Amino acid sequence: METARNRQEQAAPGAVVAFARFVLCGGGVGVASSFAVGALAAWLPWILANALVTVVSTLLATELHARFTFGAGGRATRSQHAQSAGSAAAAYAVTCGAMLVLQVLVEAPGATLQQAVYLSASALTGVARFAVLRLVVFARRGRARAVPAAHPAPATRRTVHPAVVSGPPAHRTETLCRAA
Repeated sequence: METARNRQEQAAPGAVVAFARFVLCGGGVGVASSFAVGALAAWLPWILANALVTVVSTLLATELHARFTFGAGGRATRSQHAQSAGSAAAAYAVTCGAMLVLQVLVEAPGATLQQAVYLSASALTGVARFAVLRLVVFARRGRARAVPAAHPAPATRRTVHPAVVSGPPAHRTETLCRAA
């Protein structure tokens, strides 16, 4: 017999499984991106190369996360792409900042040091992106959420039972309105 919890665990990957998938998908795209940024930086200013690679890698990673990481069940929607782009913009700012700090601290950093700094900054922002993607972008819409009441119920509120609400339709509406 399959319990409700087992069905829920199969439907939505747990945080550990989702994080492992996130690291594989996002990390794979991130490592490939770091090499792409390095290659493009030979022809373009680094900041522009990073921007181009960030756009392409964000589109690719969002699709991978929608399909595999968070079990969204298909392609990412435009809304999910837009929300993911917001978190990617923050990651872009952090990686650019890290590289600018490196340029200030080291006069001529080698490719290995640049890769290490870039990947470290990407890893730090990746943890934050995981939280945003899991809790906001790919959050299950069917989960029950506690929604505060617009108008708190007064302490003297009565419950109207179906037996009380009988008679013609106009009478039922009138009774329900008075009970509310």
